[in-house]
Amino acid sequence: MKKVILSLLLSSLLVAGSPVFAGTHGTNGKVSAKSVGAGALSLLVWPGIGQAVNDNSYNKNVTHALLGLTGIFRFWSCYDAVVDRKGGVWNNRI
Repeated sequence: MKKVILSLLLSSLLVAGSPVFAGTHGTNGKVSAKSVGAGALSLLVWPGIGQAVNDNSYNKNVTHALLGLTGIFRFWSCYDAVVDRKGGVWNNRI
């Protein structure tokens, strides 16, 4: 039980800091039913799918899909899809 609690604590600390390392440039859109569904897809299925549902550029879809291999990136991709953030593809931005 101790190991589970410690691993959850460690993962929550890592997730809290991940947007800082991502370079969060871009403009937020509006939260809608479509964007909430896209966020759920990014979190539960694969990060690139949620970005494609929000009609983002091909580069952003591929970037999210590849970084989805890390596992922890799913949380940032979910947030990014829910707020329907546009822009921020390359140049030290995701």
